[in-house]
Amino acid sequence: MRSRRIAPVLAVSAVAALVPALTPATASAAAAPKATTAVDPLKQYTQQKPRWKRCGARTPAGFQCATVKVPLDYARPGGKKIDIAVSRMKATGTKERRGVLLLNPGGPGGEGLDMPLFLASELPASVKKRYDLIGFDPRGVGRSSPVSCGLKNSERNWERPYKAATFDKDVKWARTVAEKCRAKGGDALVQFTTRNTARDMDVVRAVLGEKKISYLGYSYGTYLGAVYTQMYPKRTDRFVLDSAVDPQRIWRGMIQVWAEGAEPAFTRWTEWTAKRHTTYKLGDTPAKVRTTFWDLVARADRKPIDLDGTPVTGDDIRSGRAMFFDPVNAAEAVAELKKAAAGRKPAPSGGRSASPSPVPPSFARAVPSDNGDASFWAVVCADTRSWPRDPEQYRRDAIRDKARYPLYGDFASNIKPCAFWKQGPEQATRIDNKVGALVLQNEWDSQTPLASGQGLRRAMKGSRMVTVLGGEGHGIYGSKSCADKTATAYLTTGKLPAKDLTCRNTSAQRNDRLRLPLPTPPGIPGMTGAHDRF
Repeated sequence: MRSRRIAPVLAVSAVAALVPALTPATASAAAAPKATTAVDPLKQYTQQKPRWKRCGARTPAGFQCATVKVPLDYARPGGKKIDIAVSRMKATGTKERRGVLLLNPGGPGGEGLDMPLFLASELPASVKKRYDLIGFDPRGVGRSSPVSCGLKNSERNWERPYKAATFDKDVKWARTVAEKCRAKGGDALVQFTTRNTARDMDVVRAVLGEKKISYLGYSYGTYLGAVYTQMYPKRTDRFVLDSAVDPQRIWRGMIQVWAEGAEPAFTRWTEWTAKRHTTYKLGDTPAKVRTTFWDLVARADRKPIDLDGTPVTGDDIRSGRAMFFDPVNAAEAVAELKKAAAGRKPAPSGGRSASPSPVPPSFARAVPSDNGDASFWAVVCADTRSWPRDPEQYRRDAIRDKARYPLYGDFASNIKPCAFWKQGPEQATRIDNKVGALVLQNEWDSQTPLASGQGLRRAMKGSRMVTVLGGEGHGIYGSKSCADKTATAYLTTGKLPAKDLTCRNTSAQRNDRLRLPLPTPPGIPGMTGAHDRF
């Protein structure tokens, strides 16, 4: 993501020994030159002995936690230190054990400490026999030296549609968030980046006594995993990258891809819903369904629709673009909105909701309320220097993209705090390697659309990709998908498929995102759905 001026963090920097020239007459009498001791600037970190203890009184005894120290700035390893909270569940097999499987739930801003508990009931026994499951909160998140910007609730919502009349207010908001984050975090905030999190992972690898790590990362975790493979290719074992981020679109492009991906999903929804007109009464042709939807948006723009006591504007409706990747959910929601607009009270919700957490938290999280927001902006703003600095470019882009992508284009391209963020010390990582990895991708993923997964596959030339045709939702492995078999085979044998694969779930293999209890980050700005995030 950034330049390679800082060497891989565990590389040993050798100091050349000065050896005097020896003549034949003096060589036999000369003392052997003293060998210069190689200096490892990270020795104090890589040779830590973690103090493992039970994570919480209500968690299983085998679920252990520890804290690992890492440098805030890897260019100055002797400077300030921060904490990385790490957890583990040991492999269930002895002879079968291969090593460690690091886990990341996504984000940026996702807490991963409880990941071993969440996935212990989802991963197959053959995987759990071979790997210690290792969770961790990335730097700046949760229990890992959490960052904060001191944001008010009104400042946390960044889903701001472009309007000429409100654009100056949006610019002021973006500048205020950046200034508050700078005031609260200071120069240290630019160190909470993906590259440094990858360096933290490598310190964890060394502390655990492993030569290599395997990895299972979801969503943003795919980018974090890809960055690790680029920085430490020889320390990369078996990497599964699930619901993938396109590394060439870091980070503004990955927000804009939501708008691009929403349009074909919306078209698919109109076709699906038209075939079920007798159920939803939204139109018996795709064109009529589309008209019904946009008429509701226009009506709500004129006067908000009272939806069970909540006023809903046209912009509120458009901001729900993620629902169209799930046609049932979208049809139910729009049908209820239509009833509310007609003055009829919506029926009690019988829709699907996020499953409750199957495990108690491992600790009381005493973290700032805006930690998810602060860590999100820290990563997406400091990871790359490609954010435009001129507010007028955001205005032009938002106008252009609202015309191109009517559902969400202006939301995605409108100004963000990164326009005023202090730039990070490194450029974005260019992912371009032949490291083996397995990419998993649903065809209809609202947060990392299919084109995004294909982008990561192109960048990682040694990888293979499994595409779940018709697959909906964000997060695949562990959801009883047709892709699970391939992922399990790779983790247990190390063999990648000979070529990219496609599969389609049977009714018995229905990919249900709610069956995969990923601890998705609670604080991603503007996001309210449990799975509507990176």
